[in-house]
Order: sequence, then structure tokens, then C-alpha cells
Amino acid sequence: MFQPYTNRKLIHSGSESPRGVMSVPDYQQCAEDHQTVLVVVQPLGVVPEDQFFRIYRRVASVSQVSVRGDGQRTLYIRYRHHYPPENNEWGDFQTHRKAVGLVAVACCGSAREWAHTSERFHGLKERFAATLYDSRLLVFGLSGEIAEQQRTDVAFYPTFDDCADVEKRVEDFVESIFIVLESKRLDRATDKAGDKIPLLCVPFEKKDFVGLDTDSRHYKKRCQGRTRKHVGDLCLQAGMLQDALVHYHMAVELLRSVNDFLWLGAALEGLCSASVIFHYPGGTAGKSNTRKPSISTATDSGKRHRPGAQEVLIDPGALNSSGISADTSTEIGRTKNCLSPDDIMEKYKEAISYYESVHQGAVCPRKRICFAASASNHFWRYKNAGVIELETCVKAVRVLAIQRRAMEASEFLQNAVYINLGQLSEEEKIQRYSVLSELYELIGFHRKSAFFKRVAAMQCVAPTIPEPGWTACYRLLLETLPGYSLSLDPKDFSKGTHRGWAAVQMRLLHELVYASRRMGNPGLSVRHLSFLLQTMLDFLSDQEKKEVTQSLENYTSKCPGGMSIITLPDGLQLPPVPFTKLPIVRSVSLLNLPASLRPHKVKGLTGQGVTSASPFIYSPISMHRGDDRSTKIAPKPDLQVPYYLIV
Repeated sequence: MFQPYTNRKLIHSGSESPRGVMSVPDYQQCAEDHQTVLVVVQPLGVVPEDQFFRIYRRVASVSQVSVRGDGQRTLYIRYRHHYPPENNEWGDFQTHRKAVGLVAVACCGSAREWAHTSERFHGLKERFAATLYDSRLLVFGLSGEIAEQQRTDVAFYPTFDDCADVEKRVEDFVESIFIVLESKRLDRATDKAGDKIPLLCVPFEKKDFVGLDTDSRHYKKRCQGRTRKHVGDLCLQAGMLQDALVHYHMAVELLRSVNDFLWLGAALEGLCSASVIFHYPGGTAGKSNTRKPSISTATDSGKRHRPGAQEVLIDPGALNSSGISADTSTEIGRTKNCLSPDDIMEKYKEAISYYESVHQGAVCPRKRICFAASASNHFWRYKNAGVIELETCVKAVRVLAIQRRAMEASEFLQNAVYINLGQLSEEEKIQRYSVLSELYELIGFHRKSAFFKRVAAMQCVAPTIPEPGWTACYRLLLETLPGYSLSLDPKDFSKGTHRGWAAVQMRLLHELVYASRRMGNPGLSVRHLSFLLQTMLDFLSDQEKKEVTQSLENYTSKCPGGMSIITLPDGLQLPPVPFTKLPIVRSVSLLNLPASLRPHKVKGLTGQGVTSASPFIYSPISMHRGDDRSTKIAPKPDLQVPYYLIV
């Protein structure tokens, strides 16, 4: 049973990773990526960055190609403009990690430059030679006799604007990759090597199997199970979804019988990925573009059984001498091959438990028996399982988000937080915390998402960074505000009760003040301090009020505050902050006026026979009209009642 481990530290230190260690996780991976082939697109020589990414976006727009005329087979492509060579060495373990295509973009202006470009292109192909199926070179700026050559692997364009057929050339390139992929799939599935099936290995295993008895039944089953799993990967990439499910089921049974836990976890993960593709053909990555469902053949769709069961009925007669069946159609008809949504998550948990056991250096999840190896070498050998475990957790979370099972997704994320990947660069730490924040946001854990985004912001200005990124830190801190129920508009705090944790909100506002000051923008510091004093006044202690007002006084001496709207570079507007709560009126006392200012009644202005029953000084209705003209109206006395505010 999968349980999140909490006894692992969040950040660890280590040494440089040796060759073969997959040290860079791909946090953007999702379950349907197992169905894709990887194509690396890189600049060659000096290429303007904006022009390169312009071409890269056009190349990456060809994300799926129908490779058969009947439209039943679709090849999906995943593009990367940077891919570590050490990750490529794990292509036999999971074929979607293998860089099978290469597209290089170069600028040339003369025949001499073309010679250097051609040489660099061959050198770049050598880096991926072990896994490369095909490659293309796109050359811009070259004209003349060289550019008129007709070559399948090189395309010449006069300018970056005059290259209308880039997408068409990429489609042809993808079709050539499919031809090689299909050939390899058929070669593996119809292997006639008898019992001598080659043992597929991950990089660190090659030394472990030296001197083993290759004639033992245990060794042969290990070879058959790993090859089955590998063929399942190839079938999934080639659009044969039903065949892939059968091969994964067979691989699970074979690998479980020999306790090959690392590859058993990979087979279970492949089975989950194929089932996810079956249930969610639109994908789980939340991308705007929708994926078309992958269909192997028209007859296969009629042979699908009710999803949910996990058993596989294996017909020994369907296997050849190598344990690999060339024709899986009979097995498909006898297999309840696709996992149900609930079973998918159970198998994901099981796969993660196997990865975790290898990562922790155990032979079996239930028997914590460590391998005999030195501590440092042991860590680097099995650190790769930690990378795979982390990526599997991310994939499972995306599936659970589609299923709207937030609590289970949080368990996978909690497990991912404590996975030890050794020493990471500051950039990798920022990326890791940012992805965790995005995933928590995806499942609706907004405050948890804000926490990890705030950790990423603090990592941008870590003491170990020579040039701290205060602008990036400030931008990330602004993105955490909704998660902490905090708005920078003072009007939102006059609508009723306070929302959120005031202590955390005050801490975040102080961090915004400090980050804006380090950015060299005192106006922002004044605005944030004013906002803090206005909205958090009820939660500040007397000492904190004194400190905030003193800080505000220091900042305003350099940059006076104002009532204008501050617009940030990203378009965010900070409204002005009026002090409606300051000053605080404690009491009001009326004081007597000086004698010279006190009101008094003026006598002798009215006649003796005139009565002043009316309360008004003057009235147009008078009882004695004859005396109206001679009556003088007394001026209204100037009443002044002063009061003092005691603050």
C-alpha cells in the first residue's frame, strides 16, 4: 500500500552525479507522454534567440501525424529544445525518454560557414547517435549553388520569413521516424533468437549482471519480462494501444515472478499510461489543444472488453521460443486488458512503492535489505529511481485532478515533496517548488499552492545565488496573494469580517515591502507599507505599530506617497490607500469660548409696543406694518463653538 514518506529531508547535499545518472526530472510529463516520440530541436552555432524560438514553435506545431492512409494510426511527437544526454541513456527502460529525432536550426552566409555548420551538425548527431532514428538540418541565409542541392536531411531557406514549407518537411520527417519505429517494433515482437534474448539494462545495472548464470530460469524470465515491457512501449508509441496493454500485462506477470522491482514498476506505469489514454483520450495535461484518440486497428476496437479487470489469460501456445508473441490478436480477445479508473490509481501506487524501494536501496518493499555498496555510490546508483518516482507522482496527480479526487492527489504530492534527489541547483529548486505550487492549485489546494510558490520566491534570493533575482521574487510573491485571501485593494477590507490568517498576511506584506525596496522602487515600498498600516491595524501590537510608522516615515522622506494608481510592468495596478482609520478619535470634549467670542442678546432694537412672540429675528408677516420701515433687523450673532480632538 502506498504511504507518503515523511522521514526524508526536503533538501539534501551531494556531489556531482556520474555518467548515467538521470539527474533532471521532467516536471511537465503526463501519462500520455508515454505514447509520444521525443524530438530534440536545437540551434547550431549563432542563431538569434527570437528567430530560433519562432522556428521552434512552428516545428512543435506538428504534434501529431496520421501515419496511415486510413487514419487509424497516429504518431504523437514531443519536442524539447534542451535535453540532457544522461536522460537519453534511459531510453531502453522507457522508450519515451529516448531522443529518436533531431532538428537543428542554423544560420549561414557563405560556403565557408556552411562547411563549419555541416561539421557541427554531424557532431551534434553523435551526441544522440545511440538512439537517433532520423535528423534534419534547417539552414537559413544561404543561397547559390549549395542551397540548390536536393537533400532529404537538409533544407535551405533564404530568410527566416521565407520558409513556408517548414511544417510539411517536419511531417515528412515524422513519417520517416515512424517507419523506423514500426520496424523496431516488429523486430522485437518477432525475435527468433530462441532463449538467448538480450537483457535490457538501465545504465547502472550493466556492471551488476556481469558473471551471472545466463542459462538459469530466473535470468531467462527476467530477459523475457523486460523485453515484453519494451515491446509494450514500442506498441504504445506506434499507435497500437491494445497490443501495448497485452504486452504490459504479460511483462507484469513475468517481472513479478522474478522480483525485478525497478522494471516491474515501469511495466505497471506503462499499463497505467495506456489505460489513461484509453479513458481520457483528450489528455491529462490541461493543454488547450485536444488529442485525438489513438486507435490501433478497426478490428481491435471491437475486441475491447469491459475495463476494470487486471487478470491476463496467457496461452502458452501463443508464445514463441523467446516468450514474445508476434501476433497478439488472440491474446487481445482473451484479455480484460484495460484498467478501470480506480485500478489505475492502485497500480500507480504499487509502481511508486517499487520505485521507492529501489530508491531507498531495498530489494523488496516489504524487506528493507540494502545492497552491498558504498554509501555515495549506492546513492547515485539508485537516485535515478527517485527521479522516476517523482515524475510518476506528477503523472498520477494530473490523472486524479481529472477524476476530481483531490485528497488522494494530495497524498501523491506529499510523497513527491520529500523525495531525495540529492544536490539540486537553485534553478532546479525554484522549478520544483513552482511545479508543486501549480499542481496544488490544480487540485484546489490554494493555500498550499501559495505556500510552495512563496518558497520558490524565497529561493530566488537565496544567499548562495551570486545575483539574487529580486524582481522574480517580487513577482512570485504577488502570485501568492489569492492563496492567502489577500487583495491589494483597500476596498476589499471594508466589506465585513477579515478573511485569512492575519499573521501570515502581515508577513507576506513585509516581504513585499522588502523585495520592492531591494528592487530599487521605494514608491512600491511606501504603497505596501501604507496598505499594511491601513488594513492590518487591528492586528498590530503597539510595538509593531511604532515600527511600521517609523519605517513609513523613513520611506516617505525619500519618496513621498501619493493618491495616484501605481501600474506595474506586468499591468497589475495598485490602487491608492486612503487612511480612513487614522487618526483614531478616542473622545470629544466641548470647551467654553473666550468672553469676547461668547454669543449675547442685543437689546433696544425693537419698539416698546412690539411683541416678539416669533422665534425668528425677522418675519415678513408683521402685526404692525406701519412700523416695518422703521424697524431695524438685528444682525445674526456669530456663534462659534470650538471642540478639541483628543487622539
